Amino acid sequence: MLKRILVPVSGDGMGETALAHAAALAHRHKAHIVVAHCRARPEDMIPYSTLLPSFARETIMTQASELADQEENALREALHGMAGSLDLSETESPDGTRATVEFVEEFGRVTDIVKHNGRLADLVVVVQPDRDRNLGTNALKAALFQTGRPVLMCPRTDGVDPDFGARIAVGWNGSLEAARTVALTLDLAVAADSVTILAGGRGEPHGATTEELADYYRLRGIAAVIHRFEARKPGLALLEKTTETGAGLLIMGAYGHSHERETLFGGNTQSVVDKAKIPVVMAH
Repeated sequence: MLKRILVPVSGDGMGETALAHAAALAHRHKAHIVVAHCRARPEDMIPYSTLLPSFARETIMTQASELADQEENALREALHGMAGSLDLSETESPDGTRATVEFVEEFGRVTDIVKHNGRLADLVVVVQPDRDRNLGTNALKAALFQTGRPVLMCPRTDGVDPDFGARIAVGWNGSLEAARTVALTLDLAVAADSVTILAGGRGEPHGATTEELADYYRLRGIAAVIHRFEARKPGLALLEKTTETGAGLLIMGAYGHSHERETLFGGNTQSVVDKAKIPVVMAH
């Protein structure tokens, strides 16, 4: 069951979108959201390659600690306001009967906080990275490669579709990554009103067929419809076909090749990460 959703935030101003998408799913599944604030340690603010006199080191650490306190207080205040506007009950003891949220703070890098809190989450929610501003990439990488959990990447938009999660599309090519993603997102598929399987090309050699995936869903009470397409750029085509079929959420396997290779030379997953204007759930 989808009962625990992690939303890591780091004071970059992108947490509101992630929380709004998480809240929509929390209401649909009566889930609990953990908003984890990544707080930098004061000592991390001091450059290791620079020798500083003790008074300068103490001044920097004091100022860094005060700044972190201000940031945390601002985030907590913003969370209280967002929780109220999103109809989320704040609690540290969720009972699974309603959508709830809690705020936790941990010292360290965003990758460490995602790894620690993400491995026992049913879903990790991050905002689509902004590569031009170098924002969000580390959170997405950590969620995909260090948690073993499905990751919802939200587009950088102000609103959430009122029917978010009701109609989903599943990208299928028979690959290991696609199969793991299907297994990890069954709760999303079961709760959806409609599921469309998007199959482009022949798929992976010796991989499970699209018809076999439809049978897999059928055994779980999910009546999935198959939509086939041909495209030279399957990643971009998945985004287009998702919209064409009326789905508001795409589910797909991520990074059949390494992240570094796809970033440098292009790839289907990287195309989706860079160009998506709809929410996408991925797993590696």
